[in-house]
Amino acid sequence: MRVGIIGTGWVGTSVALALLQAGVPRELLLHDVREGLAEGEAMDLSHGAPFLPAATVRAAEIAEMTDCDAVVIAAGRNGKPGESRLALLQENVAVVRSLGRALRGHGGLLVMVSNPVDVLTAVLARESGVAHERVIGTGTLRDTARMRQVLGTELGIAAKSVHIHVLGEHGDSQVPVFSSAMAGGTLLRRFPGWDETNERAIADRVRFAAREIIQRKGATNHAIGLATAHLLKWALRDDRRVLCVSRVQEGALGLHDVALSLPTIVGRQGAFQVLEPELDAHERAALYRSADVLRAAQQSVH
Repeated sequence: MRVGIIGTGWVGTSVALALLQAGVPRELLLHDVREGLAEGEAMDLSHGAPFLPAATVRAAEIAEMTDCDAVVIAAGRNGKPGESRLALLQENVAVVRSLGRALRGHGGLLVMVSNPVDVLTAVLARESGVAHERVIGTGTLRDTARMRQVLGTELGIAAKSVHIHVLGEHGDSQVPVFSSAMAGGTLLRRFPGWDETNERAIADRVRFAAREIIQRKGATNHAIGLATAHLLKWALRDDRRVLCVSRVQEGALGLHDVALSLPTIVGRQGAFQVLEPELDAHERAALYRSADVLRAAQQSVH
């Protein structure tokens, strides 16, 4: 497998290391606009070869990535303390427009990691001309993981035994689906000791987790690196996992022409089948509000 990463800052390097540890690429190409940075990161990562599955790591130009099985976009500015993801919009859209044109007609998967990830996924799809199912944003994949971790801690069980979807925007309007959440094979709301009145506070802990991390260390990078590496591993192996990832929607739950996260079957051909989860009336209304937020943001940069 040949994988490219554009942008080797905090997030891009975490993605690179997680990919190598997972044994995903046989060749990993790194690119950054800052002269020498990608080469330095490639050298540093290469020196870990005795501790990693076999892979070649080197700096490359974007033109060399056209035949990669997947290209990860982690370029652009990170969020500042107290800043919403949508506040990054104007600056990072200009970067992604340029990258989309450079990747026009790419034959593999394009994975958007930069924020605001949903809007940038839509911009990348439009500018690259790549089919919607092959332009995937990490979306609420990490929010879903955070929610599983938080609920597992609350319930005193392993996060892997908790199953819940966080839908919509990777941002303030995201929608956790508590109504169908499962814990150890039991509906969450029937789990011994569960109190529904705590759900709003738990949702906010997950919703604003990134801000708390950014205030303390300046960026979030490790969890998104792991999430992106696993997304690519499962996709490129054609595992067909159901994941909450972002893509331009084409009719699921009546949503069109807006990129947001819904449960989606992901395989070698991309995020190719979007599923329609069961939602209660509150969750459905919240999802449509999230779509409206994202649609307005997309239209502001058209």
